[in-house]
Amino acid sequence: MSNYINLKAESREIIGKGASRAARNAGQIPAVLYGAGEEPVHFVVDAIQFTKELHQSAFYTTIFEINTGKKKERALARAVQFHPVTDRPLHVDFLRVSKDSKLTVAVPVHFINEDKSPGIKRGGVLNIIVHNLELLCDMDHIPEHIEIDLAGLEIHDTVHLKNLQLPKGTAAAHPERDDTLANIVAPTVMK
Repeated sequence: MSNYINLKAESREIIGKGASRAARNAGQIPAVLYGAGEEPVHFVVDAIQFTKELHQSAFYTTIFEINTGKKKERALARAVQFHPVTDRPLHVDFLRVSKDSKLTVAVPVHFINEDKSPGIKRGGVLNIIVHNLELLCDMDHIPEHIEIDLAGLEIHDTVHLKNLQLPKGTAAAHPERDDTLANIVAPTVMK
C-alpha cells in the first residue's frame, strides 16, 4: 500500500528564474504544490533527500507529507524537470491529495517466477508490453507495484489485464488500452 514520506520543505516567497537558480546553488530544488481548488504553494526541498527518494522504484506512487510552514499537506509527485546534461532535478510539481479524491497513478509492473516458466526455460523471451500500469485508486490504496506470476506460462502465452487480481480499492484506468500486459515469444535465431 501507499507510503507516507516526510519531505523537508521551506517556503519561498520570491519566485522566478533568479530565485530558482539561487535555490539550486544552495543545494535545494524549487517545487510547487497545486490542486484541490487551492492556491499553488511555492517552496524548496532538500536536493539530497529528494534525489534519494527520486531513485526509489515507487517514487510516483509515494505520498509525501510536505510541511511548507503554513500547514502539513499530502501530495504526489507529478512531474520532475531534469537538467539536459547532468540529469540533476531542476524543478518538481506536486499534486495535493485528500482522502476522498480518486487518483490516476502509474504503478510499476514486476514479473516473478521467470525460472518456473517452461516457455522461458525452452528459450522463449518475455516481451513486456506495459511497464507501468495506470490505476485509478484512492489515496490509501495506492499499490507500490503490481506482481505478475509467470509460473507455468509457455511460448505464445499472453498475460491479460482481465486475468489479474488487482489490489482492493483499485481499478484499471484504461482497461481497453492496457489489455495485453506481456507475452512469451519464440526466440529468434539467425542461421
